[in-house]
Amino acid sequence: MPKFRLLPKHIILVRHGESEGNKDPSAYTTTPDHKISLTDHGRAQARLAGSRLRDLISSNGSSQDWRVYFYVSPYERTRSTLREIGKSFSKKKVIGVREECRIREQDFGNFQVAERMRITKETREKFGRFFYRFPEGESAADVFDRVSSFLESLWRDIDLNRLNNDPSRELNLIIISHGLASRVFLMKWFKWTVEQFEQLYNPGNCEIRVMELGPAGEYSLAIHHTEEELREWGLSPEMIEDQKWRVKADKTDLRDHSKGYLNSFFDQELDSDEEVKEDIVSDNEFEDVKGENIDSDDDSKDIFVDTDS
Repeated sequence: MPKFRLLPKHIILVRHGESEGNKDPSAYTTTPDHKISLTDHGRAQARLAGSRLRDLISSNGSSQDWRVYFYVSPYERTRSTLREIGKSFSKKKVIGVREECRIREQDFGNFQVAERMRITKETREKFGRFFYRFPEGESAADVFDRVSSFLESLWRDIDLNRLNNDPSRELNLIIISHGLASRVFLMKWFKWTVEQFEQLYNPGNCEIRVMELGPAGEYSLAIHHTEEELREWGLSPEMIEDQKWRVKADKTDLRDHSKGYLNSFFDQELDSDEEVKEDIVSDNEFEDVKGENIDSDDDSKDIFVDTDS
């Protein structure tokens, strides 16, 4: 294990550009999902995103000797997005590119019947977007599991300095994936709940979400992005507060407890063990009083009155 870790300055999530399926959903009835290509507009979006990414990395870093490492979903629309983004980076600035199957699109099952898919998506909205599994496909929870596995592999690579072993170079990771995969990546990283995930909006085509390393070693969305942007993405006030805390948080700080989430399980009015004990005793006394009112079998029978009315 290396004596020190070279943490990436930025971890940037990019959704693919506009695809033929985004433009016309009927494309899925004739073309497999993984072969859906970008539109001309989608390629233009990706080229613009490449220019924005280069400007962001070169102007926001602490070193001019920066490098990038790309991860890309194996789908045609993400690979094409990377080709267009790559036009903004010289080869000497790119440490590597890895095709990563675990960040692929959610499997929606049988996409060939458009009307069936419409009804299925309506059912998902009714029963919850995270746990609902498409017939013959995946749920968002399934995608969360494989993206979590990818994240663990990513951290091992970072821990062992496999992506960058030169302290003079500033590393930036760019992950080109899909809307859902990007959202569950953030959910896993920032420990968001299912309820918080289900309030999030899908990023637009070629939309960029930047996790930047703070001065004390934590990543935050609130360094590069404004509070207004975070609200537009669907982050609650509590989630935004957490992102602001992370800007200056020490990596050793433990903040896995959310006050609002904690209070949903535990009585916030009980501040000490003594109060908890008193509350339990009070409940027990109430149960005893109820029991005293029933002294015999005859009394207990009187409680249940069976009538036609």
